[in-house]
Amino acid sequence: MQNNVKYDVVIIGGSYAGLSAAMTLGRAVRKVLVIDSGNPCNRPTPHSHNFLTQDGRTPTEITLIAKCQVIAYPTVEFLEDEVTAVKGDNNNYEVLLKTGNIIQGRKLLFATGVKDLMPSISGFAECWGISVIHCPYCHGYEFEGRQTGILMNGDIAYETGRLISNWTDKLTVFTNGNSSINTEHQAKLSALKINIVEKSIKEIAHSKGYLSHIIFADNSTFILDALYARPSFEQHCQIPLELGCAIDDMGYLKVDDFQQTTVLGIYAAGDNATMYRAVSNAVASGTKAGAFINHELIREHTS
Repeated sequence: MQNNVKYDVVIIGGSYAGLSAAMTLGRAVRKVLVIDSGNPCNRPTPHSHNFLTQDGRTPTEITLIAKCQVIAYPTVEFLEDEVTAVKGDNNNYEVLLKTGNIIQGRKLLFATGVKDLMPSISGFAECWGISVIHCPYCHGYEFEGRQTGILMNGDIAYETGRLISNWTDKLTVFTNGNSSINTEHQAKLSALKINIVEKSIKEIAHSKGYLSHIIFADNSTFILDALYARPSFEQHCQIPLELGCAIDDMGYLKVDDFQQTTVLGIYAAGDNATMYRAVSNAVASGTKAGAFINHELIREHTS
């Protein structure tokens, strides 16, 4: 990091979206600083799938390869630190770091992801991203044909049940209490031979994150290999909200087709701005953000 330098772009978050944007901007010969605290959301996941050329690698492996390739561009720098606050406005942002340093930047890109909020079920957090999973396109193939559960209720349980039935016919919906699935959807799930269990769940029994069975509040059990769930979440970094960036009804940062937030000069890419949580999507959104940040810089310079 160079002192007293105003960077064209400060990227906050150095995982897939942030690194992808940094590569695009580095190839556009932009002065870029990537700041990362080393706390990615997918760190428990043993293998990443459905991403061409990297299928089956660990998230850490993919990140390390990406980082090595990105910092090979001489105008891109990487800093391990934590952003505590941001001041200023378009073309004049000040980024305050935990170490006390202050970074100057013309544009900001938040690639800070989201923070999953684990339910109060013993073992859930330990299995999250390993055998308690969110995406069949990322994890479904590894559990094809195996005993699988869906920890959801209402309309989303029905829609997810139909989806996951593509991967396995050994499927059960766990509503963790009284079901709110309507009669029509119950009948359709039954036609797909998907049972509904309304018992409250006390614990997810596992070995190093791999499920063995569910333990209910009445101490009965259910053997299971995988469980799909959609826990609630919050923005991993609250700074965009403090700067006035709007969020949508689902809690994601609002961005336009170019990844720009509702605040001029601030962009967002990756999981913090979309429900489609996949490595490939994060990389694509980072590339797009980098390209359009560069276009904005050119437009301002030539206007």
